[in-house]
Amino acid sequence: MSRIGKMPIAIPAGVTVDIAENNKVTVKGPKGTLERILPAEMEIKQEGEEILVSRPNDLKKMKSLHGLTRTLIYNMVVGVTEGYSKVLEVNGVGYRAQKQGSKLVLSLGYSHPVEMEDPEGLEIVVEGQNKIIVKGIDKEKVGQYAAEIREKRAPEPYKGKGIKYADEVIRRKVGKTGKK
Repeated sequence: MSRIGKMPIAIPAGVTVDIAENNKVTVKGPKGTLERILPAEMEIKQEGEEILVSRPNDLKKMKSLHGLTRTLIYNMVVGVTEGYSKVLEVNGVGYRAQKQGSKLVLSLGYSHPVEMEDPEGLEIVVEGQNKIIVKGIDKEKVGQYAAEIREKRAPEPYKGKGIKYADEVIRRKVGKTGKK
């Protein structure tokens, strides 16, 4: 049995979960509404203040979908109650980030500023000149957009310049040594 898949999901107060046909799950909460169509093979049922996910048989595919389905529903519930955020840091001489309306403008040592349009449903906050916070209720969108920002100038291992996650550790390398 899937250890994650068989755990019930507690529904906090103020959250409504609606399970329609074809496993279309809609979660409404104080921060917003999330909708997702989950694998049709899984059986999702609501019992009181809990959601249970069960699988029809023990095929390899069903086992892997079991835990995934439960985690996706759980992430939706956490998203509409608390929300998700990722913090990025811009490191490097002359590297900075700023907001212009709904655009994020990054100066990353290129000959031009890098402009990124804010995706729908996400809030981007710039603290100071080198801290970017991506907030939203959809864990997948938050992570994806944060990865796209980081991709514009990934951190390099010699000086540590670039955009990194706040909790990321960059493995540093020793540079070249001169001739003797």
